[in-house]
Amino acid sequence: MTARDLPTTLAYDDRSASPGNASTPERRSTVSTSRETPVSENDCTFGLWYDFRNPARWPRSFSALYSEALEQIAWAESLGLGSVWLTEHHFVEDGYTPSPFVLASAIGQRTTTMHIGTNLIVAPLHNPIRLAEDAATVSLLTGGRFDLGLGQGYWAPEFAAFGRELKQRPSLLEESIELIRRAWSGSREPYAGKRFTFPGIPVTPVPERIPRLLVGAMADPAIERAARIGDGFLSTQNAHQQSYLDALERLGKPVEEGRIYAGQWAIIADDPERTWARIGHHALYQINNYVAWGAFGPADQVPQFADPDQLVAGGAFTLWDPATAVDELTALLRTRAQIKDVHFWAQLPGESVDSGSERIEILATKVMPQVRERLAAEAVVAG
Repeated sequence: MTARDLPTTLAYDDRSASPGNASTPERRSTVSTSRETPVSENDCTFGLWYDFRNPARWPRSFSALYSEALEQIAWAESLGLGSVWLTEHHFVEDGYTPSPFVLASAIGQRTTTMHIGTNLIVAPLHNPIRLAEDAATVSLLTGGRFDLGLGQGYWAPEFAAFGRELKQRPSLLEESIELIRRAWSGSREPYAGKRFTFPGIPVTPVPERIPRLLVGAMADPAIERAARIGDGFLSTQNAHQQSYLDALERLGKPVEEGRIYAGQWAIIADDPERTWARIGHHALYQINNYVAWGAFGPADQVPQFADPDQLVAGGAFTLWDPATAVDELTALLRTRAQIKDVHFWAQLPGESVDSGSERIEILATKVMPQVRERLAAEAVVAG
């Protein structure tokens, strides 16, 4: 199994699927913040990714997890992190978050500048009007700091529980996006599609700043669809970005105006191998769950990973020290100006918030500023 096979939240798939010491005032006061250099609209933001999973193997209360993670997010904003991304699944024993809009609202009340998005919500499981209403409300609550990321999903039990058909995923996603756009426009026109009908009544309130509708995909037909109907592309491990740009070109859309929001499966630490030895089993749990759910194909035909080292060997995760991270991310952003955001798991399922905060501080102080400095210097030379 290679990195190209591995999804992010795995809702994209076209197949059958207190930060403890880190938040204390003393520690905050010792960390230089990258906010001294304002980020322009054209700069790539660096952010965090959350699934709020709480496996029984590493027990803690959900209330503590939520509280500590929200404190962590506010602290990360103070370090200059610019975005936070939320995923969605339902009926997972470890509590994989089923309510990203609620969490987005809570995050919005604890932050002032951080952009909030979903990467991603499984659109076919929802009534699109409710998606439009909830997203509009979050946008209004956060001063327009919210974007809505959607995908077509893949996990059969979710679809069965919500009375949806897996084979109808493409049309459910397309019509959902069409209805959401109409709702946000204040349209009074009735809608009659293949999957949904809606009477000619307006949806209120409408957002004052229209959220971008981002679409995640991995298989070529789904990537083509994302390029056609989305305002941006949610990519996974940077593997499908060129396919998205090629699809924009085929569709006659300006490639330079493409927008990519890139979820990363990388562990950045001063000693990444030592860190991996400590947290690798959390990653093994995460990936093997996706395998068991059929994210990569029928579960009885796709073997699970035997140990954390296989994850790294197979490209499911990459291990970077700060210098390597700066080199890799600088090269990525230099090559693809369409990337508007890169975001990393704040912590893995069952990993403590304190442990995740160690890597967040490294990202904020030893990686993000250096990447921006390099790109800025290159731009001056090129100009």
